[in-house]
Amino acid sequence: MDMSDAVIVKSSRLKSVVWNDFDRIKKGDTCVAVCRHCKKKLSGSSTSGTSHLRNHLIRCQRRSSHGIAQYISTREKRKEGTLAIANFNLDQDSNKDDNTLSLVNIKFEQTQLKDDSVNTGTSSFDQRRSRFDLARMIILHGYPLAMVEHVGFRAFVKNLQPLFELVTLNRVEADCIEIYDRERKKVNEMLDKLPGKISLSADVWTAVGDAEYLCLTSNYIDESWQLRRRILNFIRIDPSHTEDMLSEAIMTCLMDWDIDRKLFSMILDSCSTCDNIAVRIGERLLQNRFLYCNGQLFDIRCAANVINSMVQDALGAVGEIVNKIRDTISYIKSSQTILAKFNEMAKEVGIMSQKGLFQDSPSQWNSTYSMLEIALEFKDVLILLQENDTAYKVCLSDVEWERVTAVTSYLKLFVEVINVFTKSKYPTANIYFPELCDVKLHLIEWCKNSDEYINSLASRLRSKFDQYWEKCSLGLAVAAMLDPRFKMKLVDYYYPQIYGSISASRIEEVFEGVKALYNEHSIGSPLASHDQGLAWQVGNGPLLLQGSAKDSRDRLMGFDKFLHETSQGEGTKSDLDKYLEEPLFPRNVDFNILNWWRVHTPRYPVLSMMARNVLGIPMSKVAPELVFNYSGRVLDRDWSSLNPATVQALVCSQDWIRSELEN
Repeated sequence: MDMSDAVIVKSSRLKSVVWNDFDRIKKGDTCVAVCRHCKKKLSGSSTSGTSHLRNHLIRCQRRSSHGIAQYISTREKRKEGTLAIANFNLDQDSNKDDNTLSLVNIKFEQTQLKDDSVNTGTSSFDQRRSRFDLARMIILHGYPLAMVEHVGFRAFVKNLQPLFELVTLNRVEADCIEIYDRERKKVNEMLDKLPGKISLSADVWTAVGDAEYLCLTSNYIDESWQLRRRILNFIRIDPSHTEDMLSEAIMTCLMDWDIDRKLFSMILDSCSTCDNIAVRIGERLLQNRFLYCNGQLFDIRCAANVINSMVQDALGAVGEIVNKIRDTISYIKSSQTILAKFNEMAKEVGIMSQKGLFQDSPSQWNSTYSMLEIALEFKDVLILLQENDTAYKVCLSDVEWERVTAVTSYLKLFVEVINVFTKSKYPTANIYFPELCDVKLHLIEWCKNSDEYINSLASRLRSKFDQYWEKCSLGLAVAAMLDPRFKMKLVDYYYPQIYGSISASRIEEVFEGVKALYNEHSIGSPLASHDQGLAWQVGNGPLLLQGSAKDSRDRLMGFDKFLHETSQGEGTKSDLDKYLEEPLFPRNVDFNILNWWRVHTPRYPVLSMMARNVLGIPMSKVAPELVFNYSGRVLDRDWSSLNPATVQALVCSQDWIRSELEN
């Protein structure tokens, strides 16, 4: 277009700020908008609007990025709210029934580097902050790191924010590790300030290619009396690793976090390897005088794990019968004719069950239990089917029906107990004792079965459970005693049923354990720290009180010892005495034991310290969604392909960030 006769139009009608960067030139009846930066000509007609001019300015290579934000139309903002770069909200009420994490006020990296910031008028774009927002999103949601190099993702980001410099896989991996380092410092500071002890649980995860990782998780009750857990380490292990090597790896992790002195108990699965690991680590900690009660409460085994192990034995004993029932269900559902005949027979027998036969999911043993339970409801119908259908060849004998009935009753108890563990609103250590006492009593009864096969199975289950009980019964009983609704009464109730004539001595053992643990809490921690009180030893005996070096010249050290000794006299009641003498708290469905101890800490200052440490033990460490599953935790396929250091950074920081958002 020949612009020689063109004139620049200056009019007060040009209200849009876009005209600060364009000249409107008119020649004849035609108007053209000329970019002042790159001289590109666009339509300047009043009927063309200004959106195309805004879009050009955002992409103009010769134009400074200053002022870009003012061209983003406010009409494009969501009426429901604004999604801010540094802080956004997700709907807390949506997807409540999903197993997704409801996130509120997700605060992404807000540290700004001036060199990376670009002023865009009303706001600023920060390349570094946006990079870390991206890395944090990948960690939080478990996305693959390689997504940053996906064509679709790169196109989306470039159109969303042209100023963002796209990152490589290596760059986002480094950013994730930097986030991990920063979050680790926060967790370290938090653990250091904890008012109580830590219980450590250990789990093995599998990854793609049969690789294995050892996940170490801290469990504790914080200063506000909330039950908390944090993954501390996620380390690659090799099947060739010996028990010594695994023990040393765990000890190294404990010392790296500086929590070996704060450890109260360790929760492992029931197996010979875990036995040896627990012994080795316990001995190391005892040498440094870090454990209470000579380590009697240190070695705890997972209650859900021992029940799962008994379930496998029970189902294994009737494996052929279970397969026959599966085949029976398949046969009945193989055609509409057979199914109709079966339903007609059910009416004849008088079975009006609303449940129908179904195939189980073999990897989920609770579904196998449900399948067997329903099959037993239709037992008479299946017997009738056998008599009237010559094609039905997989029918059960009377003995097989008796055996599967017995095993199904075992599974029923185990399902009920596991549900108590996983569905409790407050899964503290006190809830396990009555449930596991009930299991022990049932095992005693099951061993009286007249069928030698079932009797032998029950004996094997009882032997396996007794090994668990021998290690953990004291911890379970102490935790039950710390429930103000029961105190020592649950022990008094169950032990005569379990132990019969020797129950009195067993009850006394529990009470002596309670007193010993209380006494160690009353005179301070059993480790030689510089945290509280004064320190002395009697001969080569245990450390009684501790103190810092600045107290070494305190002339009243003798008085403190005298005060401690005389305060145990007849005239003074301890926290424990007062607690046990006072009436039981009324049983209530919504009772929150941690809230009770928080409120009663001033009345029982020493016993509350003990309660904080004991109630925080995760007597069952299996995740609720995996509690009926034969397999353990499995690492995401995309993350499995990364190097072990990156995997640890991702898994740990994901747990920490999610935990922070839940609080």
